[in-house]
Amino acid sequence: MGEGLKIVVVGATGLVGGVMLRVLEERGFGAATVMAAASQRSVGRQIDFGGRHLVVMSVEDAIAARPDYAIFSAGAAASRQYAPLFSAVGTVVIDNSSAWRMDDKVPLVVPEVNMDAVSDGCRIIANPNCSTIQMVLALSGLHRRYGIRRIVVSTYQSVTGSGQRGLSQLYAEEKDGVCPASQMFYTHAIHRNVLPYGGDFLDDGYTTEEVKLVNETRKILDDASLAVSATVARVPVVGGHSESVNVEFKTEYDTNEVCDILASTDGVVVVDAPLRNEYPMPIDAQGRDEVFVGRIRRDPSQPCSLNLWVVADNLRKGAATNAVQIMQRLIQRAL
Repeated sequence: MGEGLKIVVVGATGLVGGVMLRVLEERGFGAATVMAAASQRSVGRQIDFGGRHLVVMSVEDAIAARPDYAIFSAGAAASRQYAPLFSAVGTVVIDNSSAWRMDDKVPLVVPEVNMDAVSDGCRIIANPNCSTIQMVLALSGLHRRYGIRRIVVSTYQSVTGSGQRGLSQLYAEEKDGVCPASQMFYTHAIHRNVLPYGGDFLDDGYTTEEVKLVNETRKILDDASLAVSATVARVPVVGGHSESVNVEFKTEYDTNEVCDILASTDGVVVVDAPLRNEYPMPIDAQGRDEVFVGRIRRDPSQPCSLNLWVVADNLRKGAATNAVQIMQRLIQRAL
């Protein structure tokens, strides 16, 4: 796939950028001209891709190459600066940062859910937050069937969601018991601990990660009236985000039908046999592109309410794979 196309990964030397290259290789883009771009300090480095070496180029040189697609994982500031420059030379940008997600002119896309939000000629497309992607994919079919009134979600997010520095802190604490203060990414230890926040705290006591879950869910499901309450926690897990999701529907539901809807949702795998100790766990989701759903049970405390446990690899479906899937859908649309 991709023969004749030019694709650049911007932020290729980062944690998510490396997974983006891996997903491109896995999905058959070896025949495409794939380029790696990063900040000036990484220019000239070599990265393995499909049995060959990619030499990291500057973002300016990548723009000059006029690629067909630019997949970004370089942070919001870089995306705001460079995405319009790529767009101006005809490149379609798929951006993994928060820079464009809530821009009314930019579609925020989970391809299995709302690919129709991308109109012909669209040059910047936003990839949602990792926690949002897995929850929205799991709930999309249920929302169409029953209508969701309210979501209460608590996330248990792995350290890879914080990038390489969060992962390095966990490894240092596992090895030595402590992490040097100069290398600390989190305010407190993460090894053998749970941090009840993600992102930065706001004046109202919520965090930026929690606000993303609220606003992005409403935008993707195209329902501004949807009530969403979120609590984010960081846990000492290397990869894979978990979520406890409580959903209140507008109408009564049947649990068996819920399971059928989930099982038939593209990209969702139901793992729900608790008496056999079968339920989604991040250790099983690592390296996988699906969203896993289990612990499916009625909430007896509230009418029309349901509890779910949702798990996905935050670097893959939560970031890299979702972006590549958007590009694949656009390529297929153009055929």
